[in-house]
Amino acid sequence: MIEIVQTGPLNTIQDLGRPGYRDIGVSASGAMDPLAVRIGNILLGNPESAAAIEVQTFPFKLRFAVDADFVVTGAEGRPRLTGRTLLPWCTHRAAKGDVLELEQPRRLARAYIMVAGGFDVPLLMGSRSTTLRGGFGGNCGRPLATGDTLSIVAADEALPLPKGGISVIEPEVALRNLFPEAIDGELSVRAIVAGEHELYGADADRFWSQAWRISSQSDRTGYRLSGEPIKPAAPVEMRSHGVIPGVVQVPPGGEPIIQMSDANTAGGYPKIAGVIESDLWRLGQARIGSRVRFVRATHAEARAIEQAVTHYVDNVRRTAAMVKRALGVIG
Repeated sequence: MIEIVQTGPLNTIQDLGRPGYRDIGVSASGAMDPLAVRIGNILLGNPESAAAIEVQTFPFKLRFAVDADFVVTGAEGRPRLTGRTLLPWCTHRAAKGDVLELEQPRRLARAYIMVAGGFDVPLLMGSRSTTLRGGFGGNCGRPLATGDTLSIVAADEALPLPKGGISVIEPEVALRNLFPEAIDGELSVRAIVAGEHELYGADADRFWSQAWRISSQSDRTGYRLSGEPIKPAAPVEMRSHGVIPGVVQVPPGGEPIIQMSDANTAGGYPKIAGVIESDLWRLGQARIGSRVRFVRATHAEARAIEQAVTHYVDNVRRTAAMVKRALGVIG
């Protein structure tokens, strides 16, 4: 069990989400940076979908009431365990009474804490993710609060973790050739032209050429972008249609909205583009006030990037398994 010692607004329990229920109005939710959750769980020997704590307001502190293995991934929150600085993206062992603390990251937006076994909150529609707008899932459908306690799922018997931990090169570094570093706070995000793109005529070109700022009205449901508005060549009326994370809609005001993890299940705004799935974790780490520039991509390019990310995850999985097997043989 762990106890929340200090937290801010909107820190929640998330896993990889609950897809398959959009037809009844239930968003998938899940981590804004699912790659960080997958890697952390692999290092611990958990199922990749095991529940984690998503921290997006800092500082954050928790106290371990039991001995536990854990890992911190995502944004570099300078993690410390009872005053001792820790390496992120690396497994560590906490003793009963130890306090884990995360500070405000220098960059990026969200850090993730995973424990061996995962956090034991109710499984609802196949997921432990919190859906704040619906008020269900996770920790009673609400953000974490000071004094909350969370149980840990009893981990299956597994090979031991090394005393020095298992660490990994984070995706931002390992995949830098595929995901260019943000320059002066401007993040390049690849997207594919969507159904109503042609309705915007010359303004469609401006959608791609200008840098958009993530406004303060953004949240897990969607990123509202500020910039020079774009308008359709003629008035358009549409029926509501299904939407998913990554869809870029343009409301009448002309400033786009990127649907994110808690994306609406349906909407009637025109769709100008769709962010490729492999770039969504980078968007999930973009901070309020940072700038986004859309880059046109093809389906073939999106597939190639997806395959490269899968290869990276597979390498992490093989390396972690190899280390644990060696420990099992030596031990």
